[in-house]
Amino acid sequence: MLQSIRDNSQSIVAKVIVGLIIVTFALFGVESLVSLTSESDAPATVNGEEISSQELYQATELQRRQLLSQMGENADPALLDDGLISSMVLDSLIEQKSLLLAAEDKNLMISDRMIDQMIVNTADFQVDGQFNRNQFEASLRSAGFTPLMYRDLLRKERVIEQERNAYQLSAFAVPQELERIVALDRQTRDMSYFLLPLTDVMAQVNVSEDEVKSEYEAERSSLMTQEQVAVEYILLNKNDLRDDVDVSDDELKAQYDQYLASFQAEEERDVAHILIEVTAEQDDTTALSKVMALQARIKAGESFETLAKSESDDVGSASSGGGLGVNGKGVFSEPFERSMYELSVNEVSEPVRTEFGYHLIKVSGISKEEVSSFAELKYDLADEILDQKVEAIYVERLEQMADITFSAGDLVEPSEALGLVIVSSDPFDRAGGNADVTRNAKVISAVFSSDLIQEKVNSPLIELDKERTVVARVKTYFEPREQTFEEVSSELKQQLVQQKASDLLESKAKDAVAQLNAGESLDRVAANAKAETKVAVSRSTSDIPLEVRNLAFSLAKPIDGKAVASRAVLNDGGMAVVLLTSVNTPEITLSEEEVQSMAGFLGTRFGQQEYQALVSQLKSSAEVEKR
Repeated sequence: MLQSIRDNSQSIVAKVIVGLIIVTFALFGVESLVSLTSESDAPATVNGEEISSQELYQATELQRRQLLSQMGENADPALLDDGLISSMVLDSLIEQKSLLLAAEDKNLMISDRMIDQMIVNTADFQVDGQFNRNQFEASLRSAGFTPLMYRDLLRKERVIEQERNAYQLSAFAVPQELERIVALDRQTRDMSYFLLPLTDVMAQVNVSEDEVKSEYEAERSSLMTQEQVAVEYILLNKNDLRDDVDVSDDELKAQYDQYLASFQAEEERDVAHILIEVTAEQDDTTALSKVMALQARIKAGESFETLAKSESDDVGSASSGGGLGVNGKGVFSEPFERSMYELSVNEVSEPVRTEFGYHLIKVSGISKEEVSSFAELKYDLADEILDQKVEAIYVERLEQMADITFSAGDLVEPSEALGLVIVSSDPFDRAGGNADVTRNAKVISAVFSSDLIQEKVNSPLIELDKERTVVARVKTYFEPREQTFEEVSSELKQQLVQQKASDLLESKAKDAVAQLNAGESLDRVAANAKAETKVAVSRSTSDIPLEVRNLAFSLAKPIDGKAVASRAVLNDGGMAVVLLTSVNTPEITLSEEEVQSMAGFLGTRFGQQEYQALVSQLKSSAEVEKR
């Protein structure tokens, strides 16, 4: 039903492309077109198919928007690494292209009509349960999409989804697998364990000064400081300019007059339809005969909405009595729209032929946007004028800032001319400083450039965000240097103590495991450590350390009642010694509902694994070239 979006865009784009081709031929000849296509700027190709720069740009911008949205209202775009985002997005596009090519080889596709129905039925594009064009376009704008971009993305996702669903929905678990997995899941284990804390051993370890010095000599080549800079900068903040700007009543009146002159109340119509498709199984004559019979029934008094629910081939709108919501021009195909705007309220059209088939169209209401009064718009108009004035001043100041800082040998003259304060920073490395400005990725990149470090020049304008711009210069550059023994001796000593303690703890735990496996009693081996005994431990038991539980379930089942011991490293560096005494497998009795639920879950899981294997195979076998 959104065919006109595609038609309109194609027509205008076609005119532009034809115009460009004519100009190119006239000015440069055929060779210009050949040369333009001889070298591609595509950042990557997959099996000879290009991923265009435009695709990469659009996908990267979308990813940036999503990340900033997740970061919240105070998100700082400078915290995002554009290079890293672009690299990750390109890898994702390569995977997507591999999957699309594989799907196309299998002749998988999705029709334009199905895409139309998905859009119309998307809740985010609806108002009061009906598709709304304004809501549709607003939602896309907020996400950085045009309608054509969104349709293309939707098509790609759904084509790939077909193959993914084929794997996930066709996989299954046989009864033996189901029983084995359920048995493993419900299995419990009896065990004992004791912990050997690292801190206890560290307190007993001594490290001599000579050992620390020896470690220093061995590691000194790697004990380098990070390069650092101390900078100074001036900051131009757009919000600081607002206090000096006023809006007069005459300006408000002129702005309102401009609003009135440009206001156009677009007429929108609440429309419903009944569709009778023309298909291979139902030719044009049959469809027309059927729709005319429905028209006669409506004229005889039957409800349009009731017939739409029972007879319409548009599954997306049939359930709501054929309702398509309130729409203006540019949403539907030209014959449908023309008929819609010729109808009066509650009038039903004659049969209308479109590419989908025959429609009966009904208009339930007509609305026009009312012009707002000056009082209603006064404050919004004032904000708008204020924003325009401040923006103009900000742009002017930016130009002035760029001119002065480019030619100045320092920041003194620019700060005086612009009335800005010179701020000095503490030294910081490439990880950033402790201030908002010195944490900014663009600032860090600029101040660590060779121009600013070696030439001692002012930086170009650095936009922190839409409202703040800085110019920085390097005051002092601190080259990487080898740290002295005094600077690192404390850290090296702590590392040596911890390493010695870890080695002693590992040896102690290893001896304990050997003794337990040789038949020594747990109490004797644990000595001063407190041993814990747990019965019927399940995979979800949470009152023991995770490392202990995982180790217990990884050990082999004790044979002939002989317990099995092993050791595990804890997150805090300590050790755990675990003694597995018994593996308990319960009798499994599943209801029919449980069997179906578990079988469905396992089938989906197996299907996901198989699909991921396909994805990996396609990626590894694809001929990928990055530029």
